[in-house]
Amino acid sequence: MAAAMSTTPSSLKSDLSAWARDAGFDAFGVTRPGAAPEAGERLRAFLDAGRHGDMGWMETHSERRASPSKLWPDVRSIIMLGLSYAPERDPMESLQYAGRGAVSVYARSRDYHDVLKAKLKAIASRFAQTAGCEVKVFVDTAPLMEKPLAAAAGLGWQGKHTNLVSRSNGSWLFLGAILTTAVLPPDTPEIDHCGSCRRCLDICPTAAFPAPYQLDARRCIAYLTIEYRGHIATEFRKPIGNRIFGCDDCLAVCPWNKFAEASRAAQLAPRTDAVDPPLTDLLALDDAAFRLRFAGTPIKRTGRDRFIRNVLIAAGNSGDRTFLPAIERLLPDPSPLVRAMAVWALLQLGDADDIAALRPRFLSAEPDAAVRAEWTANTRRTPS
Repeated sequence: MAAAMSTTPSSLKSDLSAWARDAGFDAFGVTRPGAAPEAGERLRAFLDAGRHGDMGWMETHSERRASPSKLWPDVRSIIMLGLSYAPERDPMESLQYAGRGAVSVYARSRDYHDVLKAKLKAIASRFAQTAGCEVKVFVDTAPLMEKPLAAAAGLGWQGKHTNLVSRSNGSWLFLGAILTTAVLPPDTPEIDHCGSCRRCLDICPTAAFPAPYQLDARRCIAYLTIEYRGHIATEFRKPIGNRIFGCDDCLAVCPWNKFAEASRAAQLAPRTDAVDPPLTDLLALDDAAFRLRFAGTPIKRTGRDRFIRNVLIAAGNSGDRTFLPAIERLLPDPSPLVRAMAVWALLQLGDADDIAALRPRFLSAEPDAAVRAEWTANTRRTPS
């Protein structure tokens, strides 16, 4: 049995806030398990519309995700913490370099799950010992709706792009949660400060927002390049541009970012090999080289085949024929995902003679229907 609390709830909360600051967190707040009842309803509507794509885990765990109390019946308070990952420069600048890959800001450094979880465990352990309570730590790895809870805890509000927006940290906050059996004073929820602004909606290259505060993940470049396991539909390939892992457009244009200072978390310092990497280097990666290069980063979790699929789309969009030798080397790749996009990239950059020489050789031996369809598709680039 847990020991009795040794101090008052208010002083415990003050201690928690101080420990969070000492650990490098940029935002802190407390809420109750039932503080965001509408979140479950929005999730159900999202799932019923099929907007989660092939992220089947969202459907599987939807009931527990709808309420923290269903995840852990004993929870009495939820401590929400935010860690800024605001970049030093505008990530939209990366879209100017067609020969390089644009990597989402969050994936340019160590995996944030590891960074946040270590910090949260240290705080939670100290709190449990001080308060004589039970705790559980979560960092985007369990069916917990962090963004609505963070808004309820006063860290910010969910903007029209559905991500959390903070008046002091803009759209650049990693979120972590400590669930506890202790009863702590809750904070006041933040109100919506988006007003009439719709920059995040209008900037989306694939029109992934059916309406303000609604996202159709099936059209989202972040989903397509990170979560989606299949062949990316033709309609999205040109809009993807050189985005090889994620998309920051809707985050980067948020006007509240002007108040965000560059992240001070040393553990989240960008890795040089993940900031605007040359496509030529990436096209040469086999599975072992991919794992070695991106060890400890979010990119590794997507896997080499999906990643090279994305890189080939970027190469096909580059307009640079010097990529053709690297693309041709991937035409017989073991992965159908890679072969299909190698064909598409060849069709974008190659001339009629290139294609005529290669098509019979590879098409006749191709076992995958999707790859054969790419060979026979009329998706040649328009001559300039």
